[in-house]
Amino acid sequence: MNFQQLSSLRPDLAFIAHWVRDQSQVLDLGCGDGVMLDYLQSDKQCAGYGVEIDDDKIPACVTRGVSVIQQDLEAGLTLFADNAFDTVLCLSALQMMKNVEGVLRDIARVGREAIVSFPNFAYWPHRVALLRGRMPVSKSLPYEWYDTPNLRCATIKDFEELANEVGLEVLECVALHDGQPISVLPNWRGSLAVFRFRKK
Repeated sequence: MNFQQLSSLRPDLAFIAHWVRDQSQVLDLGCGDGVMLDYLQSDKQCAGYGVEIDDDKIPACVTRGVSVIQQDLEAGLTLFADNAFDTVLCLSALQMMKNVEGVLRDIARVGREAIVSFPNFAYWPHRVALLRGRMPVSKSLPYEWYDTPNLRCATIKDFEELANEVGLEVLECVALHDGQPISVLPNWRGSLAVFRFRKK
């Protein structure tokens, strides 16, 4: 898979991929169908593993040539040593975790750096929906309140506070909308929050 293909498939992943150095050891948590690792392996000569719990997504990973481990992230990452990876990815999966703090600590333990992304609940259409008395439904939050896999709703500012509490050093924070970085009023206009961090 090349950059053009990744950009057309997932513009958010195409932006995030520039933070991953060539020839890195990568762990992709909640890797889905393996599209990100496929790109990193073929275009940036990275190596590593995906971790995914969904039975339906495993065959797609295998077809793409991605080494995938079927496991629940909540069970921890004890199978990996400290600093085993250059970069740990947890993209649009953190909001589905019960124990976000525990998962973040584990991510910081096994990776020298990490990149997480999650839907920004402070995005303006979400605020408008709440003002109208409804739970938001959007491209970044595409589920109704009764069938959503998302257990946690967070904003950019919320994650900054949690990162500080957990002892993480935020290296970069970007708000994206349709894969494009938002520099003016990011917590209001960005539908997806992306953080790159490491352990302090």
